[in-house]
Formats: sequence, C-alpha cells, structure tokens
Amino acid sequence: MADDALEEAASFFDTAAEPIPLPDHGGHRHRLRHRARLGGVSALPDYELLELFLFRSIPQRDVKPLAKALLARFGSLPAALSAPLEDMLQVSAVDNKGKALRMTADIALDLALMFEATRRMVAEPLKRSTVISSWSALVSYLKVTLAHEPREQFRILFLDKKNQLIADEIMGHGTVDHAPAYPREIMRRALELSSSSVILVHNHPSGDPMPSQGDIDMTKQIVAAGKPLKITVHDHLIIGREGVASLKQIGAF
Repeated sequence: MADDALEEAASFFDTAAEPIPLPDHGGHRHRLRHRARLGGVSALPDYELLELFLFRSIPQRDVKPLAKALLARFGSLPAALSAPLEDMLQVSAVDNKGKALRMTADIALDLALMFEATRRMVAEPLKRSTVISSWSALVSYLKVTLAHEPREQFRILFLDKKNQLIADEIMGHGTVDHAPAYPREIMRRALELSSSSVILVHNHPSGDPMPSQGDIDMTKQIVAAGKPLKITVHDHLIIGREGVASLKQIGAF
C-alpha cells in the first residue's frame, strides 16, 4: 500500500516537472533569445534586435510586426530610435492574432533611452582628449547624433584653449531644410563659457551633406563675428546620411 502511494507521488512529480507549452509568441521569444545568446546579438538583423528590445516594453504580445513597421516607417534602425516622439506615436501594426498594436509614449521613451545611451557611449572618447586630435571620434559622435534627424538642427561645440570640449549645445531648431543660426548669440554664449574656439555643426535631412551657398555665407558671418573677440571657428561640419562635409576642407571660408 505504501509502495503504491510512493509510486503515485513519483508519477505526480514527474508530470509536474514537464515543461508547460508556451504560447506561440512565448515560444518565439524563447527561441529568439536562445539564438541571440548562442550567436551573439551582433548577428541579428535589425528587426530582430528591435524585437528583443520591444520584448521588455510589451509583454505577452507578438511584437515582430511592430518592429518591422518602425523600420519601414523610418527607413533604418538608427532613424527609428532617434525619431521624434510625435512621429513614433503614428506607428502601428497588427499582431499574429489580428489585434492592433500601437506605439505608446512609454514605448517611445524606452527606444529614446536606447538611442541616448548609444549617443553618450560614442561621445565618451571626446571627453578624454582634445577634439581636434580625435577627429574620427568626433565625426562618429556627430553622425550618431544628427545623421538621422528629420529636421535641421544647428549645434555648436564650444572648446577651451586646449581644444577640449566644454559643451555641445543646440543653438537652433529648424525645418526639413533650414535651421536658424545667429552669430551674435553664438559669440555671446562662447564668452559665457570662456570658450576660445568653436566648431559649427548642422545636419541636412535630405541626406546630402554638401553645403548650400546659404551655409557658406552663414559660416563667413560667424567667422567675422568671432575675430574681434579672438574666438576661432575651427570648422563647420554638415552631417547627412550620405556622409560628412567639412567647409574648412573644401575651402569655403
């Protein structure tokens, strides 16, 4: 009688130990995480990398359609991560059960945090050396920060006497093809920061970094405003998805 009871108990525990089948999306999540651990996340395509991140923001849903919708809407992973909140909130998809899945402010914030962490990571080398001697690191940082911005943004890198970075500040937001820059305001801010030199930076959302005549004229005005104050303009860099243009290198000023 005791043996029968022991056998029944053993049978119960054997059954309880069997894995409970996961729902379809749960099984997919498990397989994708397993594949990422085995092959490394660098081997994953962009949509699967985005999927893995969305798993944390959206539990118990099929997020692959939303990951693909984000990439289709913005064109690339960097562009999706750096997209403005109002643009992200327009993205939606239909999951494998036919239910709508929409971006929310919280999900958009999670993606923005991922982008900001990346931006700070590539900015770190600039804090440990002179900006002029770390040109490749500077260009990498600016490309991450600006190459996929949907609107023009005018930034100033303020440098000290050793050409070390004091501050990177946005001095003007604009439209898809124009960002205002005011020489007097730029020089006023440089004096406030005790900056000896600056690097001008803005992006071209069209992707083509080549300067317009307006870009060249504006640069010359800022250079002229800095001369009496002994504030040097080292360069004006234009960032686009297709590359980076240096107005100094092309002899524009």
